This record gives sequence, structure tokens and C-alpha cells, in this order.
Amino acid sequence: MFEVSVEQSFAAGHALRNYHGKCENVHGHNFRVRVAVQGEQLDTTGLLVDFLEVKNLIGGVVDGLDHQFLNEVSPFDEINPSAENIAKYFYDRISAGLTGEGVRIAEVRIWETDNASALYRP
Repeated sequence: MFEVSVEQSFAAGHALRNYHGKCENVHGHNFRVRVAVQGEQLDTTGLLVDFLEVKNLIGGVVDGLDHQFLNEVSPFDEINPSAENIAKYFYDRISAGLTGEGVRIAEVRIWETDNASALYRP
């Protein structure tokens, strides 16, 4: 099994609904996202997937979230913009655009801080 990962950062604000504590107030994070892609076979070039392809897919998602108040961005206007839901959001958007035979997302990790993260594995 081969695996490659790409990370990117973005800044956004949010407020957790139905949460009782400081995070129910509007606040922001410098989020970091890591997408790990895996598969059994390399292509004829010897690559699982081009890093640039994964970077561009992540960037397309980040562009819609960067410097936004997530509670006003679909689907977070209806679901809580928790780190867990953000990780699943990245998975859903990126997996739809991923090319390559037998290539799939192994996991998406979202950091809200340097020492707090959420992980989504399909």
C-alpha cells in the first residue's frame, strides 16, 4: 500500500451551536488540513497520485472557506462547523475530484490549533 499526503492552511471563524462553553461564541482558527491518499498501484511514472493534483483539490475547497465565517457557508449554515464536520466536508469534496485507478482518500485531519485535531476516515 502506498500513501501520500498534502497539507494546507486557512483561516476562518465559527461558533459552535448547542455547545456550552467558550466555543459557542464567535472565534477563529488558523486551520490546517492534511489529506492522505492511498492505493495499491503506482502509475507508469511511478506515482500514486501527483502531489499537485491533491494540492489543487485541497486548494479548491480552501478557497471557499478561507477568511469566512463558516456558520454562513453551506453546509455549515445548517450543520455545526465542528472540526469533525469540516474534515468530512473536505473528504466529500476532494474524493469526488480525485483521479487515478484505485486511488482513494485514506483520511482527512483538521487541526484547529497546533495540538488539537479531528480525523475523518471513510
